[in-house]
Amino acid sequence: MRRCRFLRVSAAMFRMMHQDPTQVAGRTLDRALVRRVGRFARPYRSQLVGFVVMIAAGAGLALVPPLLFRTIIDTAIPDGNRAQLVGLGAVVVVAAALTAAASLLERFWSARIGEGLIYDLRRALFDHVQRMPLQFFTRSQTGAIVSRLNNDVIGAQRALTGTLGTVVSNVITLGFTLVAMIALDWRITLVAVVLLPLFLVPSKRVGRRLQSMTRDSMQLNAGMNAQMTERFGVSGAQLVKLFGDHDRETDEFATRAVAVRDIGIRSAMYSRWFMVMMGLVGAIGTAAVYLLGGLQVIDGNITIGTLVALTALVTRIYDPLTSLTNARVDVMSAFVSFERVFEVLDSPNPLADRPGAAELTDPTGSIRFEHVWFRYPGADEGSIRSLETGAVETEHPDGPPLVLHDIDLDIAAGTTVALVGPSGAGKSTIASLIPRLYDATEGSVLLDGHDVRDLTQASVRRAIGVVSQDPHLFHATVGENLRYARPDATDEQLREACRAARVLDVVDAMPDGFDTMVGERGYRLSGGEQQRLAIARLILKDPAIVVLDEATSALDTENEAAIQAALADALEGRTAVVIAHRLSTVVGADLIVVVDGGRIVQRGTHRELLAQGGLYADLYRVLVSGSDPDTPDTAAATDVPAGSGPVRSGTGG
Repeated sequence: MRRCRFLRVSAAMFRMMHQDPTQVAGRTLDRALVRRVGRFARPYRSQLVGFVVMIAAGAGLALVPPLLFRTIIDTAIPDGNRAQLVGLGAVVVVAAALTAAASLLERFWSARIGEGLIYDLRRALFDHVQRMPLQFFTRSQTGAIVSRLNNDVIGAQRALTGTLGTVVSNVITLGFTLVAMIALDWRITLVAVVLLPLFLVPSKRVGRRLQSMTRDSMQLNAGMNAQMTERFGVSGAQLVKLFGDHDRETDEFATRAVAVRDIGIRSAMYSRWFMVMMGLVGAIGTAAVYLLGGLQVIDGNITIGTLVALTALVTRIYDPLTSLTNARVDVMSAFVSFERVFEVLDSPNPLADRPGAAELTDPTGSIRFEHVWFRYPGADEGSIRSLETGAVETEHPDGPPLVLHDIDLDIAAGTTVALVGPSGAGKSTIASLIPRLYDATEGSVLLDGHDVRDLTQASVRRAIGVVSQDPHLFHATVGENLRYARPDATDEQLREACRAARVLDVVDAMPDGFDTMVGERGYRLSGGEQQRLAIARLILKDPAIVVLDEATSALDTENEAAIQAALADALEGRTAVVIAHRLSTVVGADLIVVVDGGRIVQRGTHRELLAQGGLYADLYRVLVSGSDPDTPDTAAATDVPAGSGPVRSGTGG
């Protein structure tokens, strides 16, 4: 029993060493936070009652054996009463069985409450985070977001069922035990309590030292994890093989690993020294109880049975007393996790649907930009500082600089509009306003005559399909990636979409066809294959509006021509917004819009723009004809290069 007590105290010490007192120094428990946690735990209040009742029942039942031993020693044995001895022994066994049952029920309620809270918090966090605007993800570290959904959620669960449960259990156990000991003999009880500082002094000293070593170990482990995460990803592994040195990487990893090893050895020795000291203090406490109690027995003040009962009970007060001395730090540290969870849940979403937002039904695909001005959101809009990299941004007195200036553009349903211009001109920013990845700072973006801010985001995005320059594929099968756009798609519909995107032969050649895993970010596929699968996914979605943002940039000339032909048939009659640096791919668009510096500087057809001269003509001569922009090119103004694969009216690419 004494060794079990030492193990419990040691476990308490390890809980202490994983806490950082600097997080809670000088802080008080926020009552509003406590009330909110209470509201969050309200669905589990009946289970919490059962949890506390089982703690109390277990604490009370644990007092029965020592008190019965007292009667056995003082009465049953001296009187030679066999029946009483057997009866009391049976009661001890029953009490032990009931204590075990209470412990099992306590663990059951604890698990039900804890796992339920983890589910509720994770679901709420996941739902809230995935609805956050795009700037939230561009500013936040992915690892920090994942940590909130894992580490902090588990920490919040432990705050309720672990830390608070431990505090309640210790209070109840200590209260019951002290009442029983005082009833037996208050003087011996006082001696046992007076010895408490002999437990606290070593636990505080060792705890602080173990805390320091644990923080160092966690930092080194974080470094090892970061190295493994970066080097074991496909891109990182390839970079190491092409530019790195395997021996150097191993040496860097080994340097951190050996430091973790050495800290682990020191921690083990410190914890062993702690257990040895606790053993000595426990021996002193037990000896003091036996000494004082023995003198009381000799003087006839108490019986031998009472001394045995007190000795058994004294082992039950040191663990709760030691734990409760650190209860404030325990509770405050535990509630930090709740604060971090609520910080994310409370973060406002500037792109949330307006109350009464309408559904966009039967979209025709007309798009209208009405005097749109746009600047990217600042650091305090739609992001959380603690999830960012820690870099401090320069604050602009008038807010972030404007990216788009007075964009006025009308795109009729079923037409193709190409956005061209130098890199950084604002083309992709214009396209991102259509599916409402961002909101216009001033002005309006309208779909079928409706301001996108007055429509539900889900209905807007159902009407729009996007293929970007770097399409994302999940680490899943080909079929699962395609069905992400249309979960109820049949196998035949998958094949038709792939056939239209000119990628069916590639899929059929894969080892498992549509059941082939594409790897992280589709790394098992070439860039062209990834883009053709993304186009197949778009075709499967069957949107009214198509946005192609450099969608054919990774294709060679042959594949690009095949995709252009596929899109000409598959996207007939849809509104298409095409962004391309290859001007040869957009010469047949119904309207070409030239963007520079966030402004529309030219608009017209290919021939009209070449005839006008200016930026489009310069870009065309440089990128297509290869001539100097200052050199006149009469042929370029009248002829389209052969094999250019023009985008025809009504097509999407």
